[in-house]
Amino acid sequence: MKTRCEVCMHRCLLEPQQPGICGARKNEGGTIISTNYGKVTALALDPIEKKPLKRFFPGSGILSVGSYGCNLKCPFCQNYQIAQSASCEEAFGIYDISPLELVEKALELKSAGNIGLAFTYNEPLIGFEFVRDTARLAQSRGLKNVVVTNGSVTQKTAEAVLPYIDAMNIDLKGFTQRYYKMLGGDLETVKAFIRRAAGSCHVELTTLIVPGENDSDREIRELSQWIAAIDPEIPLHITRFFPNWRMRDRGPTEVKRIYELVDIAGQYLNYVFAGNC
Repeated sequence: MKTRCEVCMHRCLLEPQQPGICGARKNEGGTIISTNYGKVTALALDPIEKKPLKRFFPGSGILSVGSYGCNLKCPFCQNYQIAQSASCEEAFGIYDISPLELVEKALELKSAGNIGLAFTYNEPLIGFEFVRDTARLAQSRGLKNVVVTNGSVTQKTAEAVLPYIDAMNIDLKGFTQRYYKMLGGDLETVKAFIRRAAGSCHVELTTLIVPGENDSDREIRELSQWIAAIDPEIPLHITRFFPNWRMRDRGPTEVKRIYELVDIAGQYLNYVFAGNC
């Protein structure tokens, strides 16, 4: 029988054994399951600023973990080898790890400056069960939990993980539905997620500036005004695009343009950072 997945805005209606758009959930016997639970493709101790988080325990390190799959199809994806893998079999360098094993690794690294765990690299919330289970255990052991996400999930999914999350960096990829449709997403879903997350944990936002797509003064002004209406203390990272994956038809964003947009956003927000410059 067909079963509907309720994790994100796609709400995929799946035949038995059929994977969802994200490539990491499927219908198994009438139940939607996460196929990437505990499947790790990347594990590294990163500076917290790399997430990027500028105003959450600056100068610390965080053990960053990624799996495979994503529910968006951004043509410029920097981690497309894992984020856009259609299945476990396609993802490279994969190995299994339990929530307990991951938490123990994080604890072992405390002496190296580690403060906790960051779920990142692919879209972590399409496999929210692993994030929830691991973060809950990490929280009980005094570790901090960070999620780096596109924010393109339902409120039900958000509520499942937010009680255990200390900080998020959320991609606000642009501020038009046209652009989000091109990426396979939905702007209103992301806006609702940001509003909810901002009331629960530390939030920073990232907007990657793609030449000719989301780089107008008007769009950044409207985006910044919307953020400021939630809280002008929310940091915004305005980041430089570099051609990658399926978007190699244009050059990198001009550094000058990034700083022009930083100045515009700074008229409304207290913390605006230039990225990749």
